[in-house]
This record gives sequence, C-alpha cells and structure tokens, in this order.
Amino acid sequence: MAIKIAFFGAKEYDRISFDGINKKYGFDIRYYKGLLNKNNVILTQETDVVCIFVNDTADAEIINALVANGIKLLALRCAGFNNVDLQAAEGKLPVVRVPAYSPYAVAEYTLALMLSLNRKINRAYWRTRDGNFSLNGLMGFDMHGKTIGIIGTGKIAKILIHILNGFGMRILAHDPYPDEEFAAKEMISYTTLNELYKNSDIISLHCPLTEETRYLINAESIHKMKAGVMIINTGRGQLIHTNDLIEGLKEKKVAFAGLDVYEEEGNYFYEDQSDKIIDDDTLARLLSFNNVIVTSHQAFFTQEAMHNIAETTLENIRCFYKGNPQNLIK
Repeated sequence: MAIKIAFFGAKEYDRISFDGINKKYGFDIRYYKGLLNKNNVILTQETDVVCIFVNDTADAEIINALVANGIKLLALRCAGFNNVDLQAAEGKLPVVRVPAYSPYAVAEYTLALMLSLNRKINRAYWRTRDGNFSLNGLMGFDMHGKTIGIIGTGKIAKILIHILNGFGMRILAHDPYPDEEFAAKEMISYTTLNELYKNSDIISLHCPLTEETRYLINAESIHKMKAGVMIINTGRGQLIHTNDLIEGLKEKKVAFAGLDVYEEEGNYFYEDQSDKIIDDDTLARLLSFNNVIVTSHQAFFTQEAMHNIAETTLENIRCFYKGNPQNLIK
C-alpha cells in the first residue's frame, strides 16, 4: 500500500513539481490548499506523513495532534524550521527538511534586490509606463568600491560573495564559525558585528533565525550603521525588528531596504490579497516607502529550486521508510 502524504499549503506549482518527481516514488499525495493549523489538523488522520512549508504551524499543540493521528514523519519542504516546536517533537515525531535547494537562486535574487534599489528600477518602470522619462530622483551609485557586510557565510552567502567580488566590492563578513580558508580564497575579511555595522554601505542577512539572531537588526544596531545604509533580507523575517527599521527609514539613517521576508508574513505571503485591505499597519507602512522593495518570499523560486525541493523531500520520505533516514533535524 502506498505511503499517504498530507501536503499542506499546496499551490499549483507545488503540484506540478511534486507530481512530476512522484512518478518514480508512487506515494499517495493528498494536496490541501490551507496552511496546517489546529483547525485542519484533522485532515491528517489516516495518513502517514505530513509535508509543510515555511508558514505552516507546527507548534506543540499541532505536534501532539499529529502524533495522536498516527503520523510517522513531519517532512519540511524548506530549509528553515523555526515554525516547528522541535522540543515537542523530540522522541515522538521525526522531522526532516531540505537543507539546500538552490543557493544560486537566493544569492542571485539578493543581488537583484540590491541593484533594483540602487538604480531605482522599480520606480523607473512605473514612470515610463506613464510616459514619464525624466531622470530626476533616479540617481544611483557605483557598486564598485563600496563596502558590503554579509552576516552569515553559509552556502548562499558564499555564492553571493563570489558574485560581488566581480563588482570590485570590499566585503566584510560576520559568522560565529568563520571559514578562514574561504575568506583567503575570496579575499574577504571576517569582523565583529559592530565593525560591520560601522563600515558597510550595504548589509545583507544570510544567517538562520535563532534566539541569538532574532531581531538582530533593531534600533541599537541601526544606530551603529552608516547613514544611508542599504539593508537586504532574504533570510527570515524576524531577523529584523520591522518597527525599528521603519524608524530608521523615517530618520533617513536607512536609505534603502530590500525585504523578501517579513516577520508577520504568514497572513499575507503566497496568497492573492489584491482585493482586500491590508490591515497589518506595519506592513502597510513598509509598502508606502518608495525606497523599500517588499517581495513575497520568492528568492528561492526558480525551476531548479522547485525540482530540487520536490526530489529531496520525497527522497527524505523514502529513506525514512527504508530505515535509513536523511536530513533529520537533530
């Protein structure tokens, strides 16, 4: 009998990717559009595996309900797992993830945000559609010779650093576990957060969300930054205290912000909200700035990444049932 998978937060592109890869696995995938929560966890009855993404809820209450429903495995089709109560799952429900699906996708998108903000491409696009070809207010700056601070030097950041070296930028990095061999090869300098804040024209976040990094960017850290700094976040929304960022923008300390993630994104991202009023005042305020770009957590979203997500997720499930689990979250 085929292994039954309850797949939450399913979009059409998920179905296409997973159904294509599933031809060689033969799992019984049951797709549900809604995000996993306490109101629909009943749908996991009579299934074996639950598959979720970044905005699904897997807190202690949900974990206990999954265990009670006989779920054998929680399979994340993403790298981050801050939405899962691992303490509640320990010893009761194994959790696997996709540790990397396309670091190139996120690194390239990070650069796209930087260039779009710097050269004001978003504003120029709307102007020319209205027949306005004026250059007033569209001046940018050369990336060459500027200093960029990279916080976290995992796979994505290393690819981004390699790309940025081609621009002739000075690169500062901070990581609790510095890779000195990589630093020597790419001619970058590891430094303290304070020095990085003080000297960087652009700051890009690539660290995981932990208790140590939650609200890493806040009023205190923004105060230490250069006037006119650009802040890019393609990591996790809660790396930035959004209201403090807004104050930094209002005070002109922060000149640009490129955000592919938002700390309360679960209520909005991945859904069409165009016929509704945004009642999140903080998000609405962010969207009002012409020097801020907010996108819907799409940095990962390439053909290659979707293929890799589907393949790794289904292989994780196969390996678990073969008694040789891979990509377990310890």
